[in-house]
Amino acid sequence: MGCNFNSLKGDHIGKRSAAGLYCWDCKQTLCKEGEKNIHEDDEHSHWYKRCPKCGQKPAGETLTNDAAGRELGFNKEPPKKKTGVKSCSSFTWAIELGRLKTIKKITDEYGRTYSINGFKKILEECPVQFFDSIGQVFS
Repeated sequence: MGCNFNSLKGDHIGKRSAAGLYCWDCKQTLCKEGEKNIHEDDEHSHWYKRCPKCGQKPAGETLTNDAAGRELGFNKEPPKKKTGVKSCSSFTWAIELGRLKTIKKITDEYGRTYSINGFKKILEECPVQFFDSIGQVFS
């Protein structure tokens, strides 16, 4: 599950993916194996039931307001700042961040177009970011 982003010229920018529960106050994933394992299947990753730092429980979310719902198109709310333990997304970069300055418009795989500021709002919901795929095209 995820959503690929490209410049209007077709340059692959990266992929946003639902990344499980995250304590937005402590800046901490609830994945016991850490951020690098958030996309492993349930057999390999284990999740805390509460934030391991502050003990907060997850807030109730549904597909209409969580990260997975955003990936699937059910969450139509504009991206906003989160607090407490809620879902998050990751972003896997395909370009160097410096190249983002040269891009004016971005489109996702569903044909939705974003200004650079709109795209930066999407990135605010992606506290986990991976840079090991720069220079690659992936889905």
